[in-house]
Amino acid sequence: MISAKQSTQRIRGMRPQSLANIAAGVLLVFTLIVPVASANSDEIVQTVGRVSYVSGGVGTDSVDRLSSLARDFNLKFVFALKSGEYVSGVKVTIADAAGKQLLDTTSEGPWFLAKLPAGSYQISATFEGNAINRKITVEAAKLRTIDLRWAAE
Repeated sequence: MISAKQSTQRIRGMRPQSLANIAAGVLLVFTLIVPVASANSDEIVQTVGRVSYVSGGVGTDSVDRLSSLARDFNLKFVFALKSGEYVSGVKVTIADAAGKQLLDTTSEGPWFLAKLPAGSYQISATFEGNAINRKITVEAAKLRTIDLRWAAE
């Protein structure tokens, strides 16, 4: 067993170049891991009941990733102000034609993709207390895009 004193002596006995290589290796690992974790954190597909969804779209990488995922979904919301500025933090509620709530969540970005069974739905999107409500119909395998825009404050 190595004592604390021996461990300290071994580190002190290392050449400065060896310590620099270790430090560079640790820094490289953190550089590679941290961006991967944060770049995809807002694009995790989630499922509630029979509804799968994903949101994001903040930044080019996020838009590219969501664009590549879009083929697996049949509903896409784009949230923006009437001036054209994208918004996030939109509360999204989806209910079936009978009014049974299927999904109640908040979008992490201006794009929101959902996979629903073909049929009619009641949707509500609320941004800063202002709700937009619509009745929509989606097909099983065709992506329907709905732009939802709010007046600028």
